[in-house]
Amino acid sequence: MKVPRRKLVSSLTQVRGFACSRVKRDIKSLKELSDRINPAYHESRSSDLLSLRWPSPPRNILLVKKEGVPKVTDSLVEFAKHIHSTYPSVSILLEEHVASEVHEQCAFPIYSIGSVEGGLTDLHSKVDMSTTLGGDGTILHASSLFASSRSVPPILSFSMGTLGFLGEWKFSEYKRAFREVYMSGAGAGQRSRILEDRKDGQHDSPRSSAEPIDAPESGVTGWSSIRGKSMGSNRGARVLFRNRLKVGVYDASGNRVSGDDTAASAQSDIHAMNEVIIHRGKDPHLAIVDVFVGGRFLTEAVADGMIISTPTGSTAYSLSSGGSIIHPLVSSLLLTPICPRSLSFRPLVLPANTPITLRLSEKNRGRELEVSIDGRRRSQGIGVGMEIRVWGEDIKSTDGSWKGGVPCVMRGTVDSEANGDDGWVGGLNGLLKFNYPFGEDG
Repeated sequence: MKVPRRKLVSSLTQVRGFACSRVKRDIKSLKELSDRINPAYHESRSSDLLSLRWPSPPRNILLVKKEGVPKVTDSLVEFAKHIHSTYPSVSILLEEHVASEVHEQCAFPIYSIGSVEGGLTDLHSKVDMSTTLGGDGTILHASSLFASSRSVPPILSFSMGTLGFLGEWKFSEYKRAFREVYMSGAGAGQRSRILEDRKDGQHDSPRSSAEPIDAPESGVTGWSSIRGKSMGSNRGARVLFRNRLKVGVYDASGNRVSGDDTAASAQSDIHAMNEVIIHRGKDPHLAIVDVFVGGRFLTEAVADGMIISTPTGSTAYSLSSGGSIIHPLVSSLLLTPICPRSLSFRPLVLPANTPITLRLSEKNRGRELEVSIDGRRRSQGIGVGMEIRVWGEDIKSTDGSWKGGVPCVMRGTVDSEANGDDGWVGGLNGLLKFNYPFGEDG
């Protein structure tokens, strides 16, 4: 009698249970992960960028992707599988909806960061570094997950979006790019012993399924277990610290207002990587806003709205509104009106530590203005007499350490040979088509 294939497989599974194993397609909680590893950043005499130094290998990697693009989703799964197979001690973290979307394709546990509404305290204390797959908006979204945190983990970005002015790497380079960041700070001496052992024909023993993922191995560090050459103790991934804004919303009595009904918004300032915008929204009347700079009254702005941006945000909405382009290494703020009634109202570039206050004037015919921070509209706007207070975040502490800002991983290494390729200048020419003559193909 011919036995159906399904019953045959079931019978074999019962007799030889080891022949079939259940794939680990689990979604776990962040609380099970080890605490965050904070890297150090060192200045270099040969570069304006900083050098990334991990005290130990990073273990918790957050992956953030562009929504609605199947190709990007497939790339995220490919990247996650590479990390799991090549760096077995690394855990993959995903946003809640992304984890639900891709976990069936991953034969290993993944960790969900939960929902923004539920708070992100665990996320801030667990993530060692972030990786984005998408465009500039994806990078802004990844940064916004740490909007209430004083410290942002390094961001490795792959350009897979529409413009990609902030994206440094092509996805085809993902193996090299991740390894460069992962090994940054690992000296050759930390690998020599295990490499010598391998020359004698010894190999790594397979990891037991019951062994904790971050358990120390005898004579083998997380870096030592990775094949290939070390970058060297004097080489590291290049990092650009992008300035952030600190934004607070206050009522007419000077009390802080929670715009998104979250504890983070009520108890601390919100940070913005690009800009904060107040605008008239659907109201047909121009907004009337009193502008204060450094505590002194500057002007009464009559316009569609006002933009306060960082140097990073100077190539976004501010640029479309006539603002200047500012290099990200220039510590500054940019105050730009949106379609002002007066033609003499020009954008201003101010020192980053200058406090700027935007107060909705009593003369305003519309009773409320909308507020957007890094492209995300607050659930509540500002009414007459309310204020938006903005100033630049300090990215360097008094002890010389780098704490604030958004550390973005750039291409190459700090002391690599200069090849004349400046990413920012190249972005202006190649992406923004800076000063392209009329009639020439872009």
